Amino acid sequence: MDRRSFLKRAGAGVGGLTLLAGCTGTGGDGAGDGTPTSTPTETAGEATDTATGTPTGTATESPTSGEPSGALNVATYSSFTGEGTAGNWLKSAFEERYPEVTVEFSTPENGINQFIQRKRQGAPIDADLYVGLNTGELVRVDETLDESLFAAARDRVAGTDSVKEGLRVDPQGRAIPYDTGYICIVYDEDEVESPATFDSLLDPAYEGDLITQNAQQSDPGRAFLLWSIITQGEEEYLDYWSELANNGLRVLSDWEPAYNAYMNGEAAMVVSYSTDQVYYHGEGVDMSRHQIAFLNDQGYANPETMALFADSDRAELGRRFMEFVLTPEAQAEIAVRNVQFPAVEGVELPQEFSQYAYEPPEPVTFTYEELSGNVSTWIDRWARQIVSG
Repeated sequence: MDRRSFLKRAGAGVGGLTLLAGCTGTGGDGAGDGTPTSTPTETAGEATDTATGTPTGTATESPTSGEPSGALNVATYSSFTGEGTAGNWLKSAFEERYPEVTVEFSTPENGINQFIQRKRQGAPIDADLYVGLNTGELVRVDETLDESLFAAARDRVAGTDSVKEGLRVDPQGRAIPYDTGYICIVYDEDEVESPATFDSLLDPAYEGDLITQNAQQSDPGRAFLLWSIITQGEEEYLDYWSELANNGLRVLSDWEPAYNAYMNGEAAMVVSYSTDQVYYHGEGVDMSRHQIAFLNDQGYANPETMALFADSDRAELGRRFMEFVLTPEAQAEIAVRNVQFPAVEGVELPQEFSQYAYEPPEPVTFTYEELSGNVSTWIDRWARQIVSG
């Protein structure tokens, strides 16, 4: 997630993302794909600004128009909001569609952990939606809490049937995917040959050439670890990582320091996303440093989801927002602005995006059921051996 914040800060002059951001429609009703469902509107309580606690209105139907009104509070990560981001576009477009609605974003410092703690303490949640939840985090929520933090929404949100089958991560229908990235190796073709498999990374020819991220705190780092468990097996993955470490692997805290180190020439390969060239292509860009390798002809799918808090008093307004996020218009904008792939089938993307965004021959990922009861143990064992060792 820090990746997009870094990209926004680091490269306003790079052509790719700047050009792409204006290639699809903006605002308004678009093609009408976000038509609300006929689900009865719920009367909401008073909304409050999550930063100040100031009342911001209620989420009810407007007495004059029958359209929703009030404030929708959306918790997310920092790089989803701000100028030029997917969140900023969604806010403007949704408010234009429903003039009596205000979308307010909050960015809790501890992410989903903040809401886990508040739920355990019986404290108010102070948000209606969470945007940016991945499968492992959903598993942690369910393993930590006795009560449900999120409400089932899939059957009451139009558009969920169009979500790609492999991205439907939540068997209970609470977490609805809105985009996905594929984890891969980004490498410098002037320094190394394209690595073909996980086992090839152990070759002495790649000694000291790979940087990854800490799986305890980094989405791409965690995804790379899980991908290695798929290929190496639960019984063998720690042995594999020991061999990686012996071949000069570096583990840095998160995506930004890892990618910075890579761009500074400290290594010839880095764990990153297969949309790397979407951002970095353009006049004057040395594309030799932005080559994509799918180990074992695979890429680990890391879908991001949105979920409605079970305690929300604005459930109907939240579902309408989720429906809008799944429209082709919004999906195209999210893909371009978040530099990720749409979660919905059949979305038309700008040619420039399609030209530089790579999907793996075989997407792989762990399901919710496979991660349940396992993911925390896998990460803890890895951390004790690789990070602490």
